[in-house]
Amino acid sequence: MARKGGSSAIEVEGGPQLRRALKKVDARADDLKAVHADIGELVADRAEDLVPRASGDLHDSIRSSRTARSATVSAGARLEPYAGPIHFGWRARNIEPQPFLYDALDDRRDEILQRYGEGVDDIVRAFDREAPDKR
Repeated sequence: MARKGGSSAIEVEGGPQLRRALKKVDARADDLKAVHADIGELVADRAEDLVPRASGDLHDSIRSSRTARSATVSAGARLEPYAGPIHFGWRARNIEPQPFLYDALDDRRDEILQRYGEGVDDIVRAFDREAPDKR
């Protein structure tokens, strides 16, 4: 059904049941925290192999973190402000980019996709076990 202003509305049969099911799936999304932790560690471990080493401080600053919605890998901190110029380069200072974080992600891409697939499959299976019989 069209509304004024060109927007449209969609009516879904079984709306309350759908909302309840989506809430259950969303609650299961917290299960992805473990998947994100694994993925972050995969990338961080590979980045530690690839990072250029002078003092080892940049290597030691590589960290992974996770939430229910993402995994993050970072390098550098207040004591390693050169992480960005090392990773991205700095043309004015003739520093060539050495994108060790991006390279680590690229190197682990297949493993990451596999782990995500397994994690989502686990969530779907758990949701199916909890769903009432549809017969």
